[in-house]
Amino acid sequence: MTETTGLAVEPGIPQLKGSRTFDAPPELVFRAWTEPELVVQWLGPRRLKMRIEEWDARHGGRWRYIHIDEDGSEYGFRGVFHGTPSVDGIVQTFEFEGAPGHVQLDTVSFERVGDTTLARFNTVFQTVEARDAMLEHGMEQGWTESLERLDELLASMKTNV
Repeated sequence: MTETTGLAVEPGIPQLKGSRTFDAPPELVFRAWTEPELVVQWLGPRRLKMRIEEWDARHGGRWRYIHIDEDGSEYGFRGVFHGTPSVDGIVQTFEFEGAPGHVQLDTVSFERVGDTTLARFNTVFQTVEARDAMLEHGMEQGWTESLERLDELLASMKTNV
């Protein structure tokens, strides 16, 4: 069972909040979120390919990946992990290289609820305009599709355990 509560967008506040329940234990969801060979299988819309160029999931560790569309155009993203990522949560920055200097702070926490995991997301932008620009460029649709792909990956990971 998967549940999406959607993204909460409050007027005048440069933030997005959301949550989703995954039919998997927190340890499995955390692995999918932090192991590059798993991240590449779910993060981003289905139409895009993903290449991870750097992934160091530890305090101060950097990450960088490229999304590649059907015509070969590439879109780079990068950030830094803050604090030690754990099954309790992950804190990282996120920057689209096509809009340098527009950095957001992303956090996700993983709460065990019976045999499932409630993931809570929080993204803080520098400005309301930066938040709105991300939404106008399809962030919500891309995020929804990513989480659907994560559901599929977690189901396959559970059957292979």
